Amino acid sequence: MHDSDRQESDRAHVNSAQAAALPDIPGFDEAASGMIPTAPEGYKSGFIGILGRPNVGKSTLMNQLVGQKIAITSPVAQTTRNRLRGILTTPEAQCIFVDTPGIHKPHHQLGKVLVKNARMAIDSVDIVLFVVDGSGVAGGGDRYVAELLSQTQTPVLLGINKSDQQAEDAEAIDQTYTELASVQGWTVTKFSALTGDGLDRLQSLLVERLEPGPYYYPPDLVTDQPERFIMGELIREQILLLTREEVPHSVAIAIERVDEEPEITRILATIHVERPSQKGIVLGKGGSMLKAIGTAARLQIQKLVMGKVYLELFVRVQPKWRQSRTRLAEFGYQVED
Repeated sequence: MHDSDRQESDRAHVNSAQAAALPDIPGFDEAASGMIPTAPEGYKSGFIGILGRPNVGKSTLMNQLVGQKIAITSPVAQTTRNRLRGILTTPEAQCIFVDTPGIHKPHHQLGKVLVKNARMAIDSVDIVLFVVDGSGVAGGGDRYVAELLSQTQTPVLLGINKSDQQAEDAEAIDQTYTELASVQGWTVTKFSALTGDGLDRLQSLLVERLEPGPYYYPPDLVTDQPERFIMGELIREQILLLTREEVPHSVAIAIERVDEEPEITRILATIHVERPSQKGIVLGKGGSMLKAIGTAARLQIQKLVMGKVYLELFVRVQPKWRQSRTRLAEFGYQVED
């Protein structure tokens, strides 16, 4: 298969595995033929930015809302790098969720790009869902984000996540966030992105705030990202999970080739790190770590493509790639002037 053929065969978007369960959605038949259907009168739609400080569960929340894993998660802060869109289509509304990098004080060019992308999302969405970590009281990071959001005209809804992890002092913890929201007149809701508890109310509150609008995407899509992007993110997720703090954010993934055969999908990917010592960590003794990363990532990618996968991984040292705008663009990061 030639490169041009591979490019043509690479699926442009990730479709919902539950697509067969969507015929009750108005216009589904048109969507199945590749067209974006016309929304019925009174139908609502809009873009919802999921913002907050790092590691409050924004990606887990979006995965729960759209019903499919499209955003990677890990205990390491700043897991999300690009603005990732997740699409939830119901008979009443189409919600396009924009998962953004955690807002923080940047320390390198990559960090600046991540925070800039998050800030740009504030003014480009219809609603901001400000997510906070309900397992602890409001801190300086939350107040920093709140101050940033106070400067926008975009409606804000404050969501207290991790309700399943709250201790006996839950009421006192919630009060710190309620006080934060009351200053701006924001509505507060509580939920667990992990268990799904409270998400029905969250969804209702969001839909209430949307204006009537069209379908922006076919009803069977759950993300606007190319399948190759999701493949790379699933590989990066396993590196974060298996190496933890040893190789936190010095990793970029390049999907070099995807060959879709009748019985199997063959993927060639390169893992880029900044230092030889990091390469050694990713490889592991006798290649053991790279094998573990590949095995775990392959299982996740098989769920994505719904078929067998052969995954071949290589590791390459790319010094200071996080400081280079050129390298960031090459690796697919949204670098605006």
